[in-house]
Amino acid sequence: MSNRYLLEIGVEELPARFINGALKQLKENCEKMLAEERIGFGQITTYATPRRLTMIIDDLSQGQDTIEEMVKGPAKRIAYDEEGNPTKALEGFMRGQGVGLEDISIKDYNGEEYIYAKVVKEGKDTSTILSENMADVIKGIVFPKSMKWGGKNIRFARPIRWIVSILNDEIVPFDLEGIRVGRTTKGHRFLGNKEIEIKNVEEYLDKLEENYVLVDQNRRREIIKYDSEKLAKEKGGNILVDQALLDEVTYIVEYPTPIIGRIKEEYLNLPDDVVITPMKEHLRYFPIVNDNGVLMPYFVTVRNGDDQHLDVVIKGNEKVLEARLEDAKFFYHEDIKRPIEDYVEPLKNIVFQEKLGTLYDKTVRIGKLAKKIGDYLEVGEETKNNVLRAAYLSKADLVTKMVDEFTELQGRMGMEYAKRSGENEIVSTAIYEQYLPRFSGDELPTTTAGSILSIADKLDTISGCFAIGIEPTGSQDPYGLRRQALGIINIILDRRLNLNLEELIDSALYIYVEELGLVFDYDQVKDNIIGFFKGRIKNLFSEMGIRYDIIDGVISTGIDNIYDLMTRANKLHEYFEEHGLEEVLSTFNRVTNLAEKASSTEVKRDLLVEDAEIKLFDAFNDIEEKVLNHLDKKEYDKALEQFIALKEPVDDFFDHVMVMVDDEAIRENRLSLLGKISNTMLLICDLSKLVK
Repeated sequence: MSNRYLLEIGVEELPARFINGALKQLKENCEKMLAEERIGFGQITTYATPRRLTMIIDDLSQGQDTIEEMVKGPAKRIAYDEEGNPTKALEGFMRGQGVGLEDISIKDYNGEEYIYAKVVKEGKDTSTILSENMADVIKGIVFPKSMKWGGKNIRFARPIRWIVSILNDEIVPFDLEGIRVGRTTKGHRFLGNKEIEIKNVEEYLDKLEENYVLVDQNRRREIIKYDSEKLAKEKGGNILVDQALLDEVTYIVEYPTPIIGRIKEEYLNLPDDVVITPMKEHLRYFPIVNDNGVLMPYFVTVRNGDDQHLDVVIKGNEKVLEARLEDAKFFYHEDIKRPIEDYVEPLKNIVFQEKLGTLYDKTVRIGKLAKKIGDYLEVGEETKNNVLRAAYLSKADLVTKMVDEFTELQGRMGMEYAKRSGENEIVSTAIYEQYLPRFSGDELPTTTAGSILSIADKLDTISGCFAIGIEPTGSQDPYGLRRQALGIINIILDRRLNLNLEELIDSALYIYVEELGLVFDYDQVKDNIIGFFKGRIKNLFSEMGIRYDIIDGVISTGIDNIYDLMTRANKLHEYFEEHGLEEVLSTFNRVTNLAEKASSTEVKRDLLVEDAEIKLFDAFNDIEEKVLNHLDKKEYDKALEQFIALKEPVDDFFDHVMVMVDDEAIRENRLSLLGKISNTMLLICDLSKLVK
């Protein structure tokens, strides 16, 4: 019979957003433990509901194999005294390994004789290994926020109330600070039995389903999706697809039963976002739209239970939504009594950050930085005016009643109120797009004005926070600076913007000095911000599948143009994958190493005395213009090919020319030649960062 192990961690209701990460860690921690303990295993499957994290391991081996190994001990010269008797060093070694003199042998190691012990390690059975290690597997799960409870030292997202640990049909006990470990689990909080005995792994899923718990999250997700769509189709509509909401709802129910409710027609006169946001963000309802994407007067919600008394449940959900929408209607009609421009002045009373001024101060800085970006991009006067107008109005909706109650609508309501106030489409859209992207995989700005405003807003926040010493550390990033930096990078790449990021950082920091008189170590802060962006760029390029050393090679030449960096990294990655690295690295790393000693790149031909250095000088002059032309056209692979043509004259130079001669003028001239070659090569990539 195949060995199967079941672990269920029973908890108070887990936040849905924590569950996927917890399952991933649970599986990875267990895989690592089993591998280190030499226990063979097959598939590891993880499941989760709000009240349990579950893992089932198939095809576990019976236990560890018995192994023999030779363990190195002290050197022979200190293992025996002058009479040949074992010293304390040897006795201690034998005691530690559990062996006697009959198990000792002497072997040569790097020219000296050492003591070796033949150690036999008896294999433990799988049950013992699980018992010894499973507590640590659970403790190894880390959450964004954890808590302690009941005087225990363990930290977990929510209190652990019970643990099921069964190998086939036998309990595998272990101690996790006195938490009950056995074969007893719990059913649905209201519909199932409070105590359920699991006799063996095989019956676990079925036994819980009998008690209104569908442990398999994939099955729950499919039920929610299929039944919700079916209800929507009956009304002639479709569910407004939102994968994040579907995943969240999946993890807040154990026994899903989708139900459909009705929205009063009067609320459909409100902007769609005003209706949809309370439904999705606050109540976890699925909106229904027709085939043209128009919102319909229905919603689907998911009950955590069976299909009894659904009419009562539906009425209750309708009342809850109606109360929310009534509030939204009131806030909306109050807000639109004034034009959006009237909400700018109150921003002077709202602190953005204690040391970085008010939200009004931020809009001023955003406007100045947006103008700089517009100048870099050489946008037209109309676009520039639209950007400045959008910057002025960018934070106005933050003091409206609607956004004060529904913060998720920031930007969206700004766009809506701007349109109602007579602002043009570009300005209105840019106000919304300033917040894009809001999370990984989110939409990006579609307009030039929105892209500029988004970059300006995010770079202002990053620069200000770094200037006052607020930098992300470990898991701490209260201002979302990593997300904002990635947003800037993704916008630049998506729009193919020719921006000098280092100069923009300069501008952002200078604006803080100019506007707020902020005092800080300018050079250090700038270096920290550049290093921060380099880290984000490395991560992003790595996710694209680009080799880490090529990423280091292109980034080390500067991050002044991120789109150019990506183009260069991609082309070099493709080139090296096809042609290899050996001939490039072996030759030009020697150039780079010596070029660091060059104080100039001015080469005087009359000081070139050896044939090999004259040939190298002429060969480089022949390719230099071609290389620069290829670089202008972003043809980095072709530029590199030109450099590879220098391999022979470079090798000949190093074979026949002594660079570090006593004659200072000749020495400096030769270093200048290498420096000139190296500097041009760095326009492509720092080859010294690449590995064979």
